[in-house]
Amino acid sequence: MSRYDDEDGRDAGRTFAALPPARGRAFARSWWGRAWLRALEDAALEAAAVKAGRRLARAGGVGAVTVRPGRVTAVVRDPSGAAHRADVLLPRLSDEEWARFEDLAVEQAGHMAALLDRELPPHLMEDAAVAGIELLPGLGDLDPDCDCGAWDHCGHTVALCHQVARLLDEDPFLLLLMRGRDEDAFLAELHVRSSAEPSGVTPPAAGVDAAEAWAAGEILPPLPELPGLPSAPGASPSFATGSPAAPGVDPAALEHLAGRTAVEAYRLLAATLRGERRAGADLTAAQDAVRLACGPAPAAVAERLAAGSGRGRDGLMTAVRAWRTGGPAALAVLDEDRAVEGAALARARAALEAAWEADERPVFHRSGNRWTVQEEGVQLRLGGEGHWWPYRDERGRWVPAGGADPDPATALASARPDADVPAVEGP
Repeated sequence: MSRYDDEDGRDAGRTFAALPPARGRAFARSWWGRAWLRALEDAALEAAAVKAGRRLARAGGVGAVTVRPGRVTAVVRDPSGAAHRADVLLPRLSDEEWARFEDLAVEQAGHMAALLDRELPPHLMEDAAVAGIELLPGLGDLDPDCDCGAWDHCGHTVALCHQVARLLDEDPFLLLLMRGRDEDAFLAELHVRSSAEPSGVTPPAAGVDAAEAWAAGEILPPLPELPGLPSAPGASPSFATGSPAAPGVDPAALEHLAGRTAVEAYRLLAATLRGERRAGADLTAAQDAVRLACGPAPAAVAERLAAGSGRGRDGLMTAVRAWRTGGPAALAVLDEDRAVEGAALARARAALEAAWEADERPVFHRSGNRWTVQEEGVQLRLGGEGHWWPYRDERGRWVPAGGADPDPATALASARPDADVPAVEGP
């Protein structure tokens, strides 16, 4: 009896109704479904047949599929409407091979748990292959037989294989059925073997085997789609429980920290959804104190942030304004007073000269990276990236007046007293 044959023709098998067209989706999402298609692609000699069969399957040309030991069968219709019976034959495992495979399956609780969840553990498949038991089809295992007369895989058998891959995604036990064991018989035998442990033997620990989890790392399904952006950041929980706080824990500070974390998470999600992929900056404790101060905070928390930033209350308010115009980069421009020399100085002067007509150009007094128009109380600061940051004099203190701009004239216009500057809430 050929390993491809049914035992005396008495195996009932299972029949599945025709699936809807598969336009716009992959045929196999599971790793075992993809392994099935790889075996087909390795076996098919004609790339044109593979493409034609994939098109037939996508268009819904495969009828009801019957799966039984050693064989899958379906009627496949050409675009012209002609119907052909297509079969794909698969070698069946011997009773001895099934016994060894079942022994491997009950050796680890993780294997059993995955099988009961209708999954094929990749590590189990690897162990079986090492033991000479090929449950997954390999090169030459998928033997085509179609009444169209083709001697190799044709579009009809290729279409059938793609439809079987979709069925395997939903029920990997169909692969076991094709190899010679239906689901009920296989699980019953596993139950018998797992219950036959000799007394005194400690059962394996629950959980997933580490090697198995590692093996699955490259075949996990893709991550789900990113969530949509909520209308506002989430509200932080209240820590006013009425119970005394643990030593060293300030509930007000903790609540403020949770709120600012929610705001930062919201900002990062918004940036990701816009397609921005900028790496996060590694902030110092003093910089992070400024970030945390960008929102209403209880007086005690504000005092702690002012002290932690090393700036005092007024200095922290100025730093918050800088942070809101450009984050860490704007904070660096607020703090630094660096020399601009050589080529960098030449480029800066050329940009200033090109920004205004000669008779309209303001009179600048330069000190390091700061160009000041003293008569107007406005200032430009050159950042390390070559952009200009506007500042204005408010009660003897230079404060940020807007975001950076590559054009010094645009930046200076936003620093002039008639330009709008966002209000800054105190820390």
